[in-house]
Amino acid sequence: MTDKIYLEEAIDDLHSIVDMVRWAASRFNDAHLYFGHGTDNAWDEAMALVGHALHLPHEWMLQMQSGLFQARLTRSEREKIAEQVLKRVQTRLPLPYITNQAWFCDLPFYVDERVLIPRSPFAELIKGRFANYLDAPPAQLLDMCTGGGCIAIALAYAFEDATVDAVDISSEALEVADYNIQEHGLTDRVYPIQSDLFSELHGQVYDLIVSNPPYVDAEDMADLPDEYRHEPELALAAGNDGLDLVEIMLREAPNHLADNGWMLVEVGNSEVHMAARFPGLALNWVSLEQGGHGIFAVSKSALETYWNNKD
Repeated sequence: MTDKIYLEEAIDDLHSIVDMVRWAASRFNDAHLYFGHGTDNAWDEAMALVGHALHLPHEWMLQMQSGLFQARLTRSEREKIAEQVLKRVQTRLPLPYITNQAWFCDLPFYVDERVLIPRSPFAELIKGRFANYLDAPPAQLLDMCTGGGCIAIALAYAFEDATVDAVDISSEALEVADYNIQEHGLTDRVYPIQSDLFSELHGQVYDLIVSNPPYVDAEDMADLPDEYRHEPELALAAGNDGLDLVEIMLREAPNHLADNGWMLVEVGNSEVHMAARFPGLALNWVSLEQGGHGIFAVSKSALETYWNNKD
């Protein structure tokens, strides 16, 4: 059966919200889509798509038992949903690029193909206010490789008296970050800065540096599902072992950390290469209760000791 026939059948024969969710999930499974940009299965992806298309609140799924799930839809609503389902299947675009919305730390963000879709386990640490690494509320924070600004903005919500520098090399990514900063009303505390890592941050010192940099190694880049190939390669690839940018940050961070400062960096699967690349560096690998892996914390003093002994 062709996609056009599927589309026409859905518009003509389906009527309720649950009808459209079930149909969308079936189409996603039939197309063998890959999930990982906010959902991890076809049903949740269908729920997210239908909810957004109908302008329902983010928590609408919790209201299924209230009768909302059986609500009937107008023809124009069914057409909108069916067209978005078809676009997801035909293009393999991640759903947040279709809806232009992603959620991080329970906050909504605008996203498009200029930036990665937020999915970092840093959310757990931000909600916990980095309790294991901060002795006092921080005044100056840095989000290195900020992309669309999601981590920087979430940090500003977590630390209401702090300012946050949101740094990225990509001017296009910073356009998205600036939009999100304005949407969240944080222009007086979150500052987008174009910089190749620390190159434009002369004299800036931070109590905490957080970074989700490009860290995908060459092998993983070659195996990425189609959905991930819509994301900017500049924000993903980082050399054979995925640690090219991480090494630069580790070398330069001591010049930008306060005396008791910490830097936390997400390296994902490239965690397996860290010991070989930085033998003897005292890293604290973060244990995450809500899933995810590959975030390390390192103090300024540990970095200074490591580079002094190595150099």
